Amino acid sequence: MILLGTKNPHKVGEVREILRPLGVGVAVAVDLPDVDETGATFPENAALKALAYAAHCGAAALADDSGLVVPALGGEPGVRSARYAGGGAGDHANLELLLRRVRELGLGEPEAYFCCAVALALPGEILLEATGNVDGRIVGEPRGENGFGYDPVFFHPPSGCTFAELPPERKNALSHRGRALRELARRLPEVADRL
Repeated sequence: MILLGTKNPHKVGEVREILRPLGVGVAVAVDLPDVDETGATFPENAALKALAYAAHCGAAALADDSGLVVPALGGEPGVRSARYAGGGAGDHANLELLLRRVRELGLGEPEAYFCCAVALALPGEILLEATGNVDGRIVGEPRGENGFGYDPVFFHPPSGCTFAELPPERKNALSHRGRALRELARRLPEVADRL
């Protein structure tokens, strides 16, 4: 059983669905402290959160940091993906800002990728880290009802649709978060005696 540190209910469901077939149970930490995501990279922020949650809970904790990167926008929204339109703005406002920036710069359907970094920590120590990426491009109008965040505008060419048009199990098999979590799960035996 791994203690998951997140305040995002969408991530809880995704993480459970990805790790369940791998035999890894997930408990959700509650009353988590706010963590300033001051890292310059997704792995830095994942580590900051995992360490803070492990210290708070006094147990091993898993945290992630993930987001969308559009190289033609200088890497935006990047590590600020959840706060792109400002603190508390929400998914819709973030998505609208992204589409407005793409239109203003006349970028058409720019290449993009999702990145996820996960970290598993004990109080004061990172045990494991893993990352996963998935490539795609940004489409001009939201499509699909599944997923969350930027999924409705993230077109995945091999699938021929946006992430929000994919059934959850298919998205989890392809996604950045799925890739990062499967890599972390593959390496769990390395630290199993410490959990």
